[in-house]
Amino acid sequence: MISTLAPPRAPDTYAGLRAGLDRLRAEGLYRDFVACSYLAEDRGHALHQGRRIQVWCTNDYLGMSQHQHVMNAQLTSTLRHGTGNGGSRNIAGTSEAHVELETLLAGWHAKERALIFTSGYVANVETLATLLRAAPETMVFSDALNHRSLIEGVRTSGNTKHIFAHNDLTDLELALAQQPLDRPKLIVFESVYSMDGDIAPIREICDLAERYNAQTYLDETHAIGVSGPTGAGISEAIREDRVTFVQGVFGKAVGTTGGYVAGPDVPLDYVRSHAPGFIFTTTIPRASLDATLASLAVIRSAEGAAMREELRTKAELMRRRLTEAGIGHVPAPTHLVPVLVPGGDRVKRISRRLLDEFSVYVQPINFPSVPKGGERFRVTIAPFRTEEQIDRFVEALALCLADDPS
Repeated sequence: MISTLAPPRAPDTYAGLRAGLDRLRAEGLYRDFVACSYLAEDRGHALHQGRRIQVWCTNDYLGMSQHQHVMNAQLTSTLRHGTGNGGSRNIAGTSEAHVELETLLAGWHAKERALIFTSGYVANVETLATLLRAAPETMVFSDALNHRSLIEGVRTSGNTKHIFAHNDLTDLELALAQQPLDRPKLIVFESVYSMDGDIAPIREICDLAERYNAQTYLDETHAIGVSGPTGAGISEAIREDRVTFVQGVFGKAVGTTGGYVAGPDVPLDYVRSHAPGFIFTTTIPRASLDATLASLAVIRSAEGAAMREELRTKAELMRRRLTEAGIGHVPAPTHLVPVLVPGGDRVKRISRRLLDEFSVYVQPINFPSVPKGGERFRVTIAPFRTEEQIDRFVEALALCLADDPS
């Protein structure tokens, strides 16, 4: 007899994942991606669904990804060397450009050695995790607002840690003082914190490091290219060379891709020899590195200094226009302009209206990147932006905010 019973239903393999996604949607935290293809012929603009839009939230702070000298360097290198290296650094993947760039970076930051990674995130995770695992007695002191990559590097190591209040020297010193002077210690922090645009007290942290026998790991991600006489970051701007390790990236103001860490020779040689994320991954193509070298040549020149000055001028103009329009923003002392738009659903609605009606793209920033109630737009103003473009952006934003009050 053939059974007429329905076969048992197979379990939903992804039920837990589906429920997790449903929770994100219900809480208004599901991330929507806006597809945009940048236009080199019209800097600051991109194509989105067949129409031209202005992008006001890119991390390409100086517009170097569309600088003619940088593009030419990558194109020329691609025609000569191809589109990829075909290997990891230890198996046919180390080009002469790797060696040249690492030497340049070490000298730029006045350090003994530099290592290039596939991204700034990987640079932080692999360097911190590898060094801390090798010295499990090291205690880590980490700023409360550190980037996820710094958090992951420390967490992965398993080392004991203390999270000190953001930029709070008193809290940091109290924690340092509780540890034996001879215990190895590492202070991990950033120079510019991108969500508020504020700057760490680097010199004072270095003073504490000297007093309590600690090393320092400084993430200069959002300052590379835009701060300092030659663009080497906030530490260069304030002439502070006591930082032990300096991390930077190419994917923001430099306009290419990748990240790096500069520091003492022996620790970074150890990372080079032991970090899985450095050893077992295909490296950055030669053409991209040649573009990076070309970009750094511009950034370190008089042209780069002029762009940095114009960047500061345009950011200050944006802040003045926002103030005149009565739009709340964080009075940051950097090139970043955080515009406060409280409410997870509200910030998304305003972002969507700006895109749909005004062809202006600015990404909503909400929890967990910022606390609930602290939702915002992180506005960036490239040096080539015109006063008219800034005025039109503020006018569109003011209209959308007025029509959708908190």
